[in-house]
Amino acid sequence: MATNRELYETAQKTFVPNYRQPPSILARGEGCRVWDVEGNEYLDFSGGIAVLSVGHAHPTLAKALADQAARLIHTSNLFFSDRAIELAAELTKRTGFDRVYFSNSGTEANEALIKLARRYHHVRGDARRVELVATHKSFHGRTMGAVSITGQAKYHEGFGPMLPGVRFVDYGDVDALRAVVGPDTAAVFLEPIQAEGGIIVASDEYLREARRICDEAGALLFFDEVQTGYGRTGRFLAREWSGVMPDACSLAKGIGGGVPLGAMLITEKVAGALTTGTHGSTFGGNPLACAAGLAVLRIFDEEKLVENAETMGRYLGEKLAALVADPSIPAAAERRGMGLLQGVRVDAAYDPMVAYQQLRSQRVLSAIAGGDVIRFAPALNVKRADVDQAVEQLAIALRSIPKK
Repeated sequence: MATNRELYETAQKTFVPNYRQPPSILARGEGCRVWDVEGNEYLDFSGGIAVLSVGHAHPTLAKALADQAARLIHTSNLFFSDRAIELAAELTKRTGFDRVYFSNSGTEANEALIKLARRYHHVRGDARRVELVATHKSFHGRTMGAVSITGQAKYHEGFGPMLPGVRFVDYGDVDALRAVVGPDTAAVFLEPIQAEGGIIVASDEYLREARRICDEAGALLFFDEVQTGYGRTGRFLAREWSGVMPDACSLAKGIGGGVPLGAMLITEKVAGALTTGTHGSTFGGNPLACAAGLAVLRIFDEEKLVENAETMGRYLGEKLAALVADPSIPAAAERRGMGLLQGVRVDAAYDPMVAYQQLRSQRVLSAIAGGDVIRFAPALNVKRADVDQAVEQLAIALRSIPKK
């Protein structure tokens, strides 16, 4: 068996260097824990970037995958499969949307939304409506369309020109949104929480006003729920907190519990836009991925994971708020987020990357959001003891880092 060092050296030689992974090579997981090839244990509060909704190696999910792999793995979308139909029915029942398009990832789901926005108005004879409105600090994916509506310049650098016809406004600013949405606007793209942008939570009133502005202008309203959906905030979709129903939304991350799967959910209002041949995906919604999606929902119901996300999210918020209020931790500037998508903004006098690396050296895995927020997004079956350990170790890490 190859050693950690041998595997890391092979990775350095064979992978495209677009990521910056640490030298520890992960080999297995269970619940909220992972182990590297040398047997070192880590508490996983990155959750695969909010993907591991039911944790690592959940036996129900593992069995569903094994059973489906022995039964039918792939058909393409030239044919229906029973698993895809069953999952689509479950999603419409749980979300209030009417129809489902399956993809492989969140960025593909957002690409489908972009095409839907323009095609919808084209079919209605209003071809001038091609403008897309998004927000500064947003994140919608890495493909050219999705990155074009991502409001962070660092993701655009060296890849221009971006998709034309995109306008950006400040997140949460109703007046700015009203000023740009008009007769040329096809759709407005919003995240209920800007996860990658620094875990910035939209007010319910902002989302309600966005719905009103779009309705008055004849534009569509789309929500990106790739990170905030699937129970992450303590509701199945984050949109439920505000009561706002968008015309469509994107899902991915937790939908497959770690198996690549995404979805675009739409209302009947826009269903006629993407007719036969206008969009597609060879692998989207294949039987194996949909079997995973059904298993995740079964686990959600049996273990009440959405409810646990709300309970544990409230507890995590209390613990992080106490950490920020502790005068012995000046590096902790602000608690952000809700549910099991929360973090601590690191004070500008300190280096957040040093804090992140220090936390990892203490065997707790996290992520950086917005450049200065230590982000926690653990599995939805996280336990109180896991939260205690993560916050305790974060406090130690933040106390230990020096000023810049």
